[in-house]
Amino acid sequence: GIAKAMAEVGAELAFTYQGEAFGSRLKPLAESVGSDFMVDVDVTDDASLDAAFDQLGARWETIDFVVHAIAFSDKSELTGRFLNTSRANFKHTMDISAYSFIEVARRAHPMMNENGGTLLTLTYHYNVMGVAKAGLESATRYLANDLGPEGIRVNAISPGPMKTLAGAAIGGARKTYKHTGANAPLRENATLEAVGGTAVYLASDMGACTSGEIINVDGGYHVLGMPQAENL
Repeated sequence: GIAKAMAEVGAELAFTYQGEAFGSRLKPLAESVGSDFMVDVDVTDDASLDAAFDQLGARWETIDFVVHAIAFSDKSELTGRFLNTSRANFKHTMDISAYSFIEVARRAHPMMNENGGTLLTLTYHYNVMGVAKAGLESATRYLANDLGPEGIRVNAISPGPMKTLAGAAIGGARKTYKHTGANAPLRENATLEAVGGTAVYLASDMGACTSGEIINVDGGYHVLGMPQAENL
C-alpha cells in the first residue's frame, strides 16, 4: 500500500528483501511501481546493511525517505502466554523488530539532503511482538529528537489488524480482524490505500511539522475502552 501510494505521487523506489524466497515475491510488486532496484539484506548483519546502503548510495546521491517495514518472531511464540516467551526468541524479536530501525536510521540519515527527510516505521501490538513494538515506538521518539536538528522527521504508523501474510501468523487473527472492524468508530479496519496515504502525508511537505508520532490508521479503534453497545 505504501509503495503504490508513493509511486503514484512520483517517488522512485528501492526495495530490500531477505533471501530468494522473499525476493521472488517482491519482484512483481517492484515491477508494478516501475522499480528495478532490489537489494538482498539481512538486518542482523552489519556488513549486509553496510553493503545495502553502499548500493543505495551508488544509485542515488541523496534519499528523501525510508520505510522500515520489518518484524520477526518465532511463529510458535506468537500464541499462548507472553509469560512463556523464551530468552532466545525475545532477543531475536527485539533485534529484528526494533533495533534494526536504529541501524537503518544511522545509515540513512547521512544520505538525506540539506532539507532533511523522513524515516517511517510500522507498528502493532500482539504477544511478544507488542513488547518489541513498544521498544520500536520509544526508539521512534528518541530518533525524532536526535535527528530533528537535521530536519529529519521520524514517525510510526499503526494500522491495526489487516489481512496480510504477516498477520496470518498471529493467533486469533481472523477473530481480531472481525472484532475491530465491527467495533471501530468508523466500523471498518485500515485499508492499504489509507496506510499508503498516511505515509505519503508524513513523507511530504504537508507533514513538515509532524515528528515523533505514532499515527493510528485503524478506523479509530484505539480510542475505545469496550465494544460498541450492540456488540456487548
